[in-house]
This record gives sequence, structure tokens and C-alpha cells, in this order.
Amino acid sequence: MAGPPPDGQPAPDDGHLPESALNRLGERGFGIYVHVPFCAARCGYCDFNTYTPSENAGSAETWLAAALAEIDLAGTVLAPAPGGLPRVDTIFVGGGTPSLLPVDYLARVVERVGDVFGLTSGAEITTEANPESVDAGVFSSLRSAGFTRVSLGMQSARSHVLAVLDRRHTPGRAVQAAQEARAAGFAHVNLDLIYGTPGETDEDWAASLAAVVAAGVDHVSAYSLIVEDGTRLARQIGRGVLPMPDDDVLADRYLMADEALTGAGLHWYEVSNWAADEAARCRHNELYWRSGDWWGVGPGAHSHVGGVRWWNVRHPARYADRLAAKTSPAQAREVLEPDDRRVEDVLLRLRLAEGLPLSALDATGRTAAVRATNDGLLDGGAHRQGRAVLTLRGRLLADAVVRALLT
Repeated sequence: MAGPPPDGQPAPDDGHLPESALNRLGERGFGIYVHVPFCAARCGYCDFNTYTPSENAGSAETWLAAALAEIDLAGTVLAPAPGGLPRVDTIFVGGGTPSLLPVDYLARVVERVGDVFGLTSGAEITTEANPESVDAGVFSSLRSAGFTRVSLGMQSARSHVLAVLDRRHTPGRAVQAAQEARAAGFAHVNLDLIYGTPGETDEDWAASLAAVVAAGVDHVSAYSLIVEDGTRLARQIGRGVLPMPDDDVLADRYLMADEALTGAGLHWYEVSNWAADEAARCRHNELYWRSGDWWGVGPGAHSHVGGVRWWNVRHPARYADRLAAKTSPAQAREVLEPDDRRVEDVLLRLRLAEGLPLSALDATGRTAAVRATNDGLLDGGAHRQGRAVLTLRGRLLADAVVRALLT
């Protein structure tokens, strides 16, 4: 179960945003995130805001009505912006398991976003999917509904690793699903991997990397396993049933991933993401990393517009009740001070292959950047050109580099 949200400040019942937040709306792009809270079962490592059938999360029909109402609310709240409503560059449907819903429900969400905001030419429209809840027909329907990209949760190619993670699909199903998506006309297909699962060996990880390369996808995300408080995995580790992931092993697995994926023609553009070319990058996630604006639709979804961040109530029933009462579903919000925004900008943009300009750092940070360059954590050539760009070793220590630049 997801942990407690931040406390924040009270959010107005009508969702009103301060004028300062709207003044530059969409200058760094504008996206819509849609959270689907339903899962067939809970994975042992997951702390997302999701609900299984036994947890009384309400019906998919109720969720859909509420999501459509929130999109309408977003249009009302953002309409006073000086430039009017921005067109939407990206839509990302995540969860949870969006592919548990009828495709028609997802299509209606996309249609409503288009009706309220309009979509930019070539807008990226992504849905996540679990391999076991899709087939060739579903992919064909998603393409017909306007989706341009699909992201599949593969995690591993080894059955015993999937079992530790409580994943239900068979080892080869994710690759098969990726091939079905390509056959249905999806040019952009992502496979998600997790490394460092207790019991996973170097050979297991190498097999997973070989499988995604053989699948021929144009995007791969590879994340180290994080043990989140309150999850089944955390309880198993706490009881000594499973060992805690080892940092040195995680670093070795990352190096294996970078070597295998780079060798297959996929290039890192964010610390945990590799793409075949610029067109294959996840533009929605780039919006987050570049501190753009987005509205999060759904229970527990987070939003950010012009330095104001807010988050919705988490339980689907409370979320739906608020929207049925024509009240904003926001639970609370925070208004970021200029220094907070600068810190976040450094934190996020340093993870990108293009890095960030040294001018984004204060004098102390620029001095720290010199030290990091001398230590081989930042690229020397990029530093001479006025940018802070992580080296491969720097990617392994990205959090420590960020702390050094901001201290």
C-alpha cells in the first residue's frame, strides 16, 4: 500500500491556481497524466496507489466518469492563463494496470483531453500495460484509439525472479507482447526491467538484457530494485526471508545494462532510460525531468503547474465523490519558492544526457562541479563548454553528485 502523502497546504475546493502559476503555462510543454488505480493482484515490491478487486475501490465506470469530470475541471482551472489553454503535447496513462480497462474507456479519456485542450501535431499518447492483460487485438484497438506508444512491464526474463517480484506473466510473454505491439503498428514500444531482485544472478540479468535486445524495441527502462516501506518485499527482507539488494551488485548490473543496450544501438538519455533515437524517447517523462507543466488525473495523481504542485485524494471512492459534488479532488498542495524550483531543476536535469548549464548552479555548486569533473564524475569536455554532464561513473553516483552540486 502506498505511503502517506505530504502534508502540504489546503487546496481550494474549486482548484483555483494563483495568477503567478498561470503566467507561463506550457512554456516548457504541457502534458496530462492519467492514473488507473486497478490491478489484478499486488506485486510484492510495489507501493503505488493501486487496488485489487478485494479492496472495494469502486467500479471502472465510476472511475471513468470521475476522470472525465477532472479533465473538464482542468480546462476550467487553466483557462484564465494569459495564453489560454495550452495544447497537450503528451498523454501518459499509467497505474495500476490500464490494460485491465476496456480500450473504449481509455479512448474516451484521450478524446476528452482532445476536446477540452486540443492535441499538438504529433502528440505522444502512451499507455502502460501488463503483458498478461493484452493481446494482438488490444494493441490494434489501442492504435485505432490514437495511442502512439506502449510501455510493457517485463521486469525479468527469469521465472524465479518474476516469482520473487510477484509478477504473474511467464518469462517470454513480455517479449511476445512487444512483438504484437510492433505488428499492430506501434513504432514506439518500451520494455521495463528491474535489476537487483533477491536471488537474481549475473546470468539471470544477462538473459533479461538479451531478451529485450532480441525483442527489437526502441526503448528500454532499467531500474534498480527499491525496497519500499510497507510492501510485502520489505516485510520479507525485514524477517530475513530475503536479503537486501547489495549496492555493489546494483552498480555492476547497471554497467551490464549500459554495455548491452549501447551495444544494441540504444543510447542513454536519462540515467535509467535508453532509446534508439530522439524520436524513441519518452517525451512525457522528459516533461517531468525538464520541470514542465502537467495535470495529473485520477486518485492519488500529482500535478505541477508553474511552481504549484498538488496531489489528489488517494482512495478512488473519495476521488469520485468529490468530482460528483463538483469539488476539486486535490487533497493538498505546495507552492515552490524560487530556490526550491532551482534545486529541483538541478536534481532532475542532471540525470539527462544533455545535463544542465553550469550557470544553473550557484558559485559553490560551480566549484563542486570542478571537483566532480576532476574526480571523473562529470564530463571534462562538456564542462569546458559550460555544461555539467554525468560520465558513466557519475551515473552510478548521480545522487551523490547532485548533493555535492547543491550543498
